[in-house]
Amino acid sequence: MTRLILASQSPARTKLLTEAGIRHDVLVSDVDEDAVQAKYGVTDAHDTALLLARAKAEAVASLPEAEGALVIGCDSVFEFDGESHGKPYTAEVARERMLRMSGSQGVLHTGHWLVDCRDTAADADDEAAESTDAVTPEGTGATVGAVSSAEVHFARMSTSDIDAYIATGEPLHCAGSFTIDGLGGAFIRKVDGDPHAVVGLSISTLRDLLVHANVGITELWAADTQ
Repeated sequence: MTRLILASQSPARTKLLTEAGIRHDVLVSDVDEDAVQAKYGVTDAHDTALLLARAKAEAVASLPEAEGALVIGCDSVFEFDGESHGKPYTAEVARERMLRMSGSQGVLHTGHWLVDCRDTAADADDEAAESTDAVTPEGTGATVGAVSSAEVHFARMSTSDIDAYIATGEPLHCAGSFTIDGLGGAFIRKVDGDPHAVVGLSISTLRDLLVHANVGITELWAADTQ
């Protein structure tokens, strides 16, 4: 049975996978996002999302618990007025951003990176020298990524709406200061692109990446969906 590990602590991402019927475990990386960005100096929102997704996936893939599994890492960055917006963390930053976003639109970029940690043919050759057991390796050694982007159009928000939303605490730890699958969905007028990307993980992008590991997404469906 093929194992998938989600290298993210995001409840929205694990909920999305669960609702899509995809079996997975969660193993959180300890990647310092600020340090990664400082090291590579990436400022473009699209590239930053992919860079951070890769850093998270590779960090988890290096752990013993990931042996024999596929690891998917994700990260989202909001692009607005040519600027990259991650999590605001403070009410002041969230309020300033949302006042600007009101009645406007931006692009949410979600980076995905897949690492195949299963044994490859080369691993099997090494093991064959020490054992007589014949094992057919499934691993491809794949380490591939892609970005799924969607344009998000916001309704006009009053200052009282913005203050009430910030008071819930929800936008403080979300890229761009909003969600689509929570309270923030009330302020999103429409989405041009994959709505799953706005949640934080595109199921169709995951399906495309799994092809590089010779795995069909239906192989990851939970038993009760088949």
